[in-house]
Amino acid sequence: MSEVRLAVEKRTEFGKGAARRTRRAGKVPAVLYGHGSEPKHLSLPTVEFARVLRENGRNAVLTLEVEGDKNETALCKSITSHPTKNYLEHVDLLLVRRGEKVTVNVPVVITGEAAPGTLVTQDTNEVQIEADAMNIPEQIEVSIQGAEAGTQIHAPDLTIPRGSTLQSGEDVLVVLVAEAPSEADMESEIDTSGAGMVEEASESQTANE
Repeated sequence: MSEVRLAVEKRTEFGKGAARRTRRAGKVPAVLYGHGSEPKHLSLPTVEFARVLRENGRNAVLTLEVEGDKNETALCKSITSHPTKNYLEHVDLLLVRRGEKVTVNVPVVITGEAAPGTLVTQDTNEVQIEADAMNIPEQIEVSIQGAEAGTQIHAPDLTIPRGSTLQSGEDVLVVLVAEAPSEADMESEIDTSGAGMVEEASESQTANE
């Protein structure tokens, strides 16, 4: 996992109105906490922070260059986005130290091709692991090369990088390889669905009469 530097500023205003003003100024309100220290209220440059997320992922180790204060090392604990307008509303940052273990969610990426005539479903897109704060894997790969129908891959079946420990439960299904539906099955499903819609429409019309 890469380590990136980000110049940030301290916030002296709080509340919803202050947060809106911060966002209008092109910055994201954030709080930095951890290790029993007093929370620090910061503002992050929106464009630069969004670029960090896009290029390095949510688990990037951030070296925060705090204006008028010492640098801090942190991870993103949570990111809140507006539900409809899709802009960053708030960020919680967690202080970390070299050699410290942290619990994070890491993306799972499928590689390879399953056997012909199969349908692959990824049931879980990420798993939780405990890892060194300075050595968090960007992703965990799982190969389905040649996997036959009926293959199930659960969290414990994944190859976790050395130095990391799986925290997700044993029953977490990551990948399921099933037999692909035949053309006849698909046509039958369409026919059944269409018949159901016609029946519902007929019942609705009868009720209206």
